[in-house]
Amino acid sequence: MEFYASCPSGFERALAIELKALGCRRVRPLAGRVSFEGDLADAYRPCLESRLASRINAVVARFHCATADDLYDGMYAIAWERLLRRSSTVLVSAQGSNDALRNTRFIAQCAKDGLVDRMLDETGAKPESMMRDADVHVAVTVRGDRASVGIDLCGEPLFKRHHHAMDDASRRLRSDYAALVLAEGEWTRHCQGAGEPNAASLLICAGDVADSLVFEAASELAGIKPGSGRARWGFQELLNYDAAAWAQIKAGDADRPARGRILLLGEDAAMTPERQAMLDSIGARRFVETISPRQDALAKAVRRFAAEEERRGNLGPRAHIVCDLTANAPARLARAIGQALLAEAACRDAGVAVRVITVGADVSSALAIGRAVQSNHTLPMGSDEITLTVLDEVPVSDDAHELPSVDVASGRPVPVLLPESEQFARRLIKVARLRRRWADREGVSCYRVYDADLPDYAVAIDLYIGSERTPGRWLVVAEYAAPRSVEAGMAQARMLDILAIAPRVLDVELDHVHAKTRMRSRGGSQYAQATGQGSGHARTDRRGLPRICEGGLTFIVNFDDYLDTGIFLDHRVTRDLVRTYARDAKTFLNLFAYTGTATCYAADGGAIETTTVDLSNTYLEWARDNMRLNGFAGQKHRFIRADVLTWIERQLRRSERWDLIFCDPPTFSNSTKMGGRTFDVQRDHVELVSALAHLLTPQGRAIFSCNLRRFKPDLEELRRRGVNLIDITERTIPEDFARNKRIHRCYVVERI
Repeated sequence: MEFYASCPSGFERALAIELKALGCRRVRPLAGRVSFEGDLADAYRPCLESRLASRINAVVARFHCATADDLYDGMYAIAWERLLRRSSTVLVSAQGSNDALRNTRFIAQCAKDGLVDRMLDETGAKPESMMRDADVHVAVTVRGDRASVGIDLCGEPLFKRHHHAMDDASRRLRSDYAALVLAEGEWTRHCQGAGEPNAASLLICAGDVADSLVFEAASELAGIKPGSGRARWGFQELLNYDAAAWAQIKAGDADRPARGRILLLGEDAAMTPERQAMLDSIGARRFVETISPRQDALAKAVRRFAAEEERRGNLGPRAHIVCDLTANAPARLARAIGQALLAEAACRDAGVAVRVITVGADVSSALAIGRAVQSNHTLPMGSDEITLTVLDEVPVSDDAHELPSVDVASGRPVPVLLPESEQFARRLIKVARLRRRWADREGVSCYRVYDADLPDYAVAIDLYIGSERTPGRWLVVAEYAAPRSVEAGMAQARMLDILAIAPRVLDVELDHVHAKTRMRSRGGSQYAQATGQGSGHARTDRRGLPRICEGGLTFIVNFDDYLDTGIFLDHRVTRDLVRTYARDAKTFLNLFAYTGTATCYAADGGAIETTTVDLSNTYLEWARDNMRLNGFAGQKHRFIRADVLTWIERQLRRSERWDLIFCDPPTFSNSTKMGGRTFDVQRDHVELVSALAHLLTPQGRAIFSCNLRRFKPDLEELRRRGVNLIDITERTIPEDFARNKRIHRCYVVERI
């Protein structure tokens, strides 16, 4: 049979070594799991003895799974009646996705239907489905057009040790993470005699180490199997349970001799009542000793340990100094450093080699301890005897669920908060690959990669690639505000997972990722500043801002100060249309001009004179900088600060007219600079579009755009006013916005 042991990201190598030591065959580390093979009884041993695995799963089937029908048929084809009792309760979970199966809840439901129907047809009994505490847990994984089905043999995660109970405050390290510290620091290998023949290990706990770390080390010395305190196992609920094999495995290796000792630095206070009870529960109190953190006391204890081991024939003792900084207060850090230095000096005096293990949420502090201890090392065998192991971001609670991670094919899984985020990662990987091919083919450097493709992961992700002058890659992740029905904590967890996954998939440095939230609101200016920015905080010096290229032109973008970046990517095709129309136009007018990108396109197309109008001084200066950057400067290019509606009213009474006009007004505005008036594009569009038509030369034309999703022009009233409105929305939606064709509406305005 085939099995796999699941584990947190980063455990794979150590877990593979452990499984090989337990006699597992064909061990192969994968992302977040380690696979192995054998008989069903061969999986009982890692269930009982693995300290690093989260769960042990037996693979019962693999089959083609491109559609929901394939999934149902594949589950129905499995001989569940040979595995499950008629009275068993069942939990079916799912992960992964493909084009047809996008929702893990649907996958789990469809898989459960196949299982239940098979059991009903074959046994006449319908298994009861449960959300938790079920007798049997079936895990379904969908990847591409293949599905694999496994049964959890454990019942509860293996890191749930049942010998003792510790509260969260005293634990700090989950049991499997504590075991990883000891395994990576070579403690496990040496105390079990696997490192050197007849060797013994001394674990010196410098500072306030976690109870779970002391427990793991003591239970290893006492020969206590991690799962021996558990009364119920998942494999015992299966029909193929081999009770004789299980009894034989439980009875094996009961009297393995111990090869080490644990020293707790801190006088009697180090042996708290909770720690005493914890050690007594497994009969391991004799392996632990409290020592005064003074160099003479430490040296005496180390020499005594070395002499005792020599009398037993266990030569070459090695000391492991553990510094646990997961609750890294300054006082604890100072105490841990001081005690580590004293312990190193004591070991040096006794002629014992030293290995330093630090585990901490603050990596720089852990490294500082390692360097401090290493600099004091003067043993004859050289500084290579000190090994520094740093584990960061360790969990502080004993959660009943595994810590999920997502493989984004970048060489290292991404830890996430929600298992469902794997579906988002799969979707993002797929669309990113398709968008990249399209962008390379079309010569597009800045584009939308993802736009709420999955309803639960409602964000827009835009990729910006800098020009030669400012090379780099930037991501803008704009979250659509979740409805009130969505729990705030769940929405935040999804957003955090998105921010962890997207940079890895799209190869963007973390400090080049910008997160924003789009809110539904009325009022204010057209282009809101970013959250936390007041009217006086946006930068006016654009010299240090990134430059991007589009259509052979260069534009300045700002990812920090505003919700929008300075260029609307959905108007890429519209701007190119402006350039095409400008070939037949001498004069161009840009209203509600924002940063003047359309003006740059018009000038590049051949417009000799341009007029750019906006209410904001900041955006007008930005537009002027964009024009200069592309070589368009001089008196023929005017920049006018004005309320656009008031300015239009004045211009209608004058004689100046334009060959080409671009107008992209806000959906709604009540800016204080408008003198108390408001603008609503649905309410006021007839007056605005009519005015545009009358500002045109006889053969001129205007492009009118708005982003009101439900915008409906009053064509009859406009025709009465002598205006023809031609809808060109469909041809102006770029391919990267094809999922959201209501991103804007666009029209050509002509005078009848």
